[in-house]
Amino acid sequence: MSRGPIVSVRELQALIAEGGLLLLDCDFDLADPALGLARYREGHLPGARHVDLERDLSGLPDGSNGRHPLPSREAFAATMRRLGLATGQQVVAYDGSGGIYAARLWWMLRWLGHGRVVVLDGGKQAWVRAGLPLETGEPPSPVPGDIVPGNSLVGPPANAAQILADIGKGALQVVDARDPARFGGTPHPLDTVSGHIPGATNRFYAQNLDEAGLLRPAQELAAAFKDALGGKPPEQAVMQCGSGVTACHNLLAMEVAGLKGARLYPGSWSEWTADPMRPVER
Repeated sequence: MSRGPIVSVRELQALIAEGGLLLLDCDFDLADPALGLARYREGHLPGARHVDLERDLSGLPDGSNGRHPLPSREAFAATMRRLGLATGQQVVAYDGSGGIYAARLWWMLRWLGHGRVVVLDGGKQAWVRAGLPLETGEPPSPVPGDIVPGNSLVGPPANAAQILADIGKGALQVVDARDPARFGGTPHPLDTVSGHIPGATNRFYAQNLDEAGLLRPAQELAAAFKDALGGKPPEQAVMQCGSGVTACHNLLAMEVAGLKGARLYPGSWSEWTADPMRPVER
């Protein structure tokens, strides 16, 4: 059975058979931005269209707003119309990286006001393990869709000023999705400054997955995130990472766990450290 925002390979097959589905391949590689599209062309789920993190799911970085700032909702709606998204259409997103880029699309569509979106549990690897075929190349251009921004289905994105004002007060609990070494202050090529936001806790997004690359059971995720939140309700939680991508994976896992209402800090660590006056903890 589907667990809220995710679907299994078998459930995806049923959705494909029903017709009318928009299937989106979100493959990307932070170290090699051209690799996602190349891998898509080498083999993707039948009928899927490619979505690029930097071209389609991000605005323009200006040196102060993080590596992958959100586009405007109007610009994102235009992108989704180009991909063929119609109002009320079912969307399934997947990638080959544990779901981190698909989760970014999942969150952004709900931010746009489009609720019919799920992530394929296990991604492309789960599809291949099931012995199902892939396509190569690219499908014909779609008929443009008609999606427009509606009422957001997520809490308003958090910003640096709100987080800075809360340091030492404890109304918010920031949860960092980066790996423990980066969180602790070990230098990393993606980080210009090492460390973490003061008061943040660490929930490495990869811990949301089991050995097969599937999301862990809801009860297990709920226990882990309640620990990361330190007793605060999810409505007081802000998910953060390096640039607002893997934080969405934590938001997806929280949704599966039934912990709704946490917010995204889109600028994340790359925005926070752009201002040397903001404090850093190691």
